[in-house]
Amino acid sequence: MALWDELTGQADAIAIFRAAAARSGGSTGSTSGGSTGRATGGESASMTHSWLITGPPGSGRSNLAYAFAAALLSRSADDEEATERQVAARTHPDLTVLTTEGVIIKMDSVKEVVARSQYSPSVGRYRVIVVEDADRMVERTSNVLLKALEEPPERTVWILCAPSEADLLPTIRSRVRTVRLRVPSVEDVAALLIARDGVDPAIAERAAREAQSHIGMAHRLATNSEARARREETLRTALGIRGVSTAVNAAARLLAIAGDDAKAITEERDAEEREGVLRSLGVEPGQSVPPALRSQLKALEDDQKRRATRSLRDGIDRILVDLTSLYRDVLMVQLGREASVINRELLAELRSGGASSTQAATLETMDAIALARQRIESNVAPALALEAMLVSAIRRR
Repeated sequence: MALWDELTGQADAIAIFRAAAARSGGSTGSTSGGSTGRATGGESASMTHSWLITGPPGSGRSNLAYAFAAALLSRSADDEEATERQVAARTHPDLTVLTTEGVIIKMDSVKEVVARSQYSPSVGRYRVIVVEDADRMVERTSNVLLKALEEPPERTVWILCAPSEADLLPTIRSRVRTVRLRVPSVEDVAALLIARDGVDPAIAERAAREAQSHIGMAHRLATNSEARARREETLRTALGIRGVSTAVNAAARLLAIAGDDAKAITEERDAEEREGVLRSLGVEPGQSVPPALRSQLKALEDDQKRRATRSLRDGIDRILVDLTSLYRDVLMVQLGREASVINRELLAELRSGGASSTQAATLETMDAIALARQRIESNVAPALALEAMLVSAIRRR
């Protein structure tokens, strides 16, 4: 299947899911009753009604989920290609996707998907429910999903995706079979960019290395020169901090960079969505929206605002991940391990930064970055969290 080709560095996980799909002609097995049901050893070829795919961001969790969904929905080799196209477009009648572009998954969305899970499949072998970012459900929302996993219909398969098992309730973890993904190598990600996107090998290697094997981010860095420029400015801004005043100014600049990055991702899509909605409502470009239709446009704008909020938060987190790689490189230089540096293009600046500080201070900065990520996740004002973090990054010549 072509969808399997989109995955890289996950041969063991692919083997598990392909074997399970090949043996899924009968009823799904149940993992309820407290069994963790990890797909290892002799169970690797067995089929069950609920799966959990875990792995670090960018490891390909959702891509693997959709490849498995396509394999389950396909009735034979003859309709395999058509099923792949429908799954890729998210239009297959027996595929339901639960995802969010906001900060959390709403309870109403989960209830709607749980209701759909009770339907029998219409054209495929199963009804497949894919839950992206299952870790974005709060506890009471997760309990709604738990009830569906405890008493699943015979022909419904749930595929949950999350960074780790610890991000879900123990009661949910006990009712799913877990498949853990590994971090793909830089070489594997670069090879994927070259084969799939036609990227120049040198740019592909640099993008894969700087993205730390995050497939989605590597794709963006490899295909978007502005994204590469923003990332380099982020690192140089951090390396240029010499005092409290420059730390405060750097925090404001990093926040602006995250905002620019978020706008670059969302603005074009927002405009296309608005144009599509107006077209479907019969409103010509430039024409005022009739009062009876404004509520539908308002709902779209509210969704776009929630997406912008999450996009900004994700952009800030990406900056903090990049800064972690930067100070990790400074520490490697201080330890005499320059061969393992990620940001090789900044080696001269890294040497200067390492010489102006101690190994202990560099470790304190990395701890401060981790603390800033936790604070922002807890809804602390990003500007304040960044300022507090960057004060620890002061390097004096």
